[in-house]
Parts: sequence; C-alpha cells; structure tokens
Amino acid sequence: MNQGFTGRHAKQEAATHVATKGSHMHGIEEIPLFYLLYLSYFFVDAMPSATPRELDVTSDAIDEVNVLKGRLWDEKSKFDETKDKTKFRDYDAACDRVKAFYKEQHEKQTVAFNIKARVDFKTKKRARMGVWEAMEMLNTLIDESDPDTSVSQIEHLLQTAEAIRRDGKPEWMQVAGLTHDLGKLLILFGSEGQWDVVGDTFVVGCKFSDKIIYPETCAANPDSYDSVYSTEYGIYKPHCGLDNVMLSWGHDEYLYHVFKDQSTLPPEALAMIRYHSFYPWHREGAYSHLTNEKDKSNLAAVQAFNPYDLYSKTDTPCDIAELRPYYEGLIAKYFPPVLEW
Repeated sequence: MNQGFTGRHAKQEAATHVATKGSHMHGIEEIPLFYLLYLSYFFVDAMPSATPRELDVTSDAIDEVNVLKGRLWDEKSKFDETKDKTKFRDYDAACDRVKAFYKEQHEKQTVAFNIKARVDFKTKKRARMGVWEAMEMLNTLIDESDPDTSVSQIEHLLQTAEAIRRDGKPEWMQVAGLTHDLGKLLILFGSEGQWDVVGDTFVVGCKFSDKIIYPETCAANPDSYDSVYSTEYGIYKPHCGLDNVMLSWGHDEYLYHVFKDQSTLPPEALAMIRYHSFYPWHREGAYSHLTNEKDKSNLAAVQAFNPYDLYSKTDTPCDIAELRPYYEGLIAKYFPPVLEW
C-alpha cells in the first residue's frame, strides 16, 4: 500500500484517489476486485468527514463500475462503424457453391433427420480435447455456406474475438466469439456433409418461414407437404419458447449442448453460441408466434453478438502465435483442460 495513505485524512484522499482512478477506466473488461475492496475499506472509514464533492465523485465512480461490469456487453458495437455492411450476406450475388449448399440443406433438414441427429449426439462420444486443440483441428475447414470469407475457421474465430476485445467487451463475450463456431468439428467427426453442420438455422416441425435464405428451395423438403409439419404451429404450441422447438441441426445446437454442462459461461454467452446462425429469427423477426419472454433476453444477447461474427470477417490473417497466450488464459477461466466432444 502507498505509505502516504495513513490516518483518517489520508484515507479520505485514498478513497477519492481510487474512485477517480475507477472513473477513468474505460474500455476494459471489469474493474479489478482489489480496487473495489480497496475503495470500500477506505471509504467507510472516511465517510464521517467526507465532503459532498468527495461523496459525489465516489458515487459516480461506483455507478460507472456497475455499468462497466454489468451492461457493457450489450452496448452498440463500435469496430464496424466504417464498414460497408451492404457487402455482407449478399446471397443474390453468392457463388454457385453457396446456392448449392442451401438447396441441399433445405431439402434434407427434416424432422426425422433432426430427431436422429439428437439421438446420435446423446449416444456418441467423438473426442476428448481442450478448446485450443479444437480450434487448431478446424484450421483446414472452409465453410461452404459463407459468401463473405475464405479464411480458415481459426482465423475467423480470432477475428471475431479480437473485434469484441477491441470494443472493450467482457472476457466471457470474447470467449464466446473465440469458440462460437467450434461446433463445425462435426464435419471432421463424420457428419453427412456440410448441410447438417453449417449455414443459417431455422425451425423444423412447422411451416418453413419465408424469411429463410432461398425459401423456394424448401419446397423440395418432404415436410413441406406433411399435414402437420406444414402448418403454422406444426408440432408446437403458441409461445412455447425456443427451448421447446427443434432448430435445424448444426454446429450451433451441437456446441451449445457440449458447453452448457462443461463451462462456466453465462447464459448470454450460451445464447450467442446457440442462436448466432438463426438469422430468420434474430435479423428478420420470424417465429414470434413461438417465442416467449426468455427468448426476448436471449435475442438481445444474440443481436449484440452478431456484428462481431458477421462484420469482423476479413481475408487478412491474424498472428495466431502472438494471440495464443492471451486467449489460452481466457479459455482456462471458463473451461476445464479437457472436454468431451
């Protein structure tokens, strides 16, 4: 401790010093705990003789601490303010590879397939490894559904996390960005193709939404003609909640189930991971007849995350070796050394 901070008057100065220091801490994940303890220790003893101005400064600093710790994740993204967003998700101009992918996905994502995929998940163990090892395993994969970039998945994960980090978002959100596409490991674990791993997700078991990319291709899905699956609510009840519907099986749903019992990530991070490809919902507003109150808070989290997933994409590579120590430190905060995949 600073040796000048002794006696009641010095404690008042210390309280003001810590509060003022806190009030200038912008763009960081959170105020260190020792600063908060430091402030409370000195401030309590200084209270009887603190001036109104000193109390105001301290109160303002505490308010800002609460904002930085509790609300920073859902502030508007800043990194993309100069981005030309019209160049992203331009499916009208997409190449034949992307169009062929979605045609196959929409034909094959049936209720029967989705039930089978979930049974397979429950009954199979695919690998045991840590998070960084899983990222390296993806390094050879190019997503056939993505019209915006051709870089490897580890590059995209780091680009997403770095954009979140530059905007001063919490560490758990950086980790969500770093890991959100690790479910694409399914391709390397023996999926039926890319159609059951990547691409936008949508609800199966009810009428296909016209907000799905290339909606006309859903006509080739046999569920389009089923007497139940083709109706507005299908097998679901009004406002049953997204926890109670089947989204088309893929990397989002798979990774959510891997992480929910093997990480300490908060609910907002798990929602970002589970629904980040659910564009008909979080961008186009579809499926409001199925969502509930919980989904409203999840929607805010997914929409806060989406710019980082979408607009951080660039063909300029990251320095993986330089970034690795920082992100391995974050991984250790939220995951065990080895996970069951």
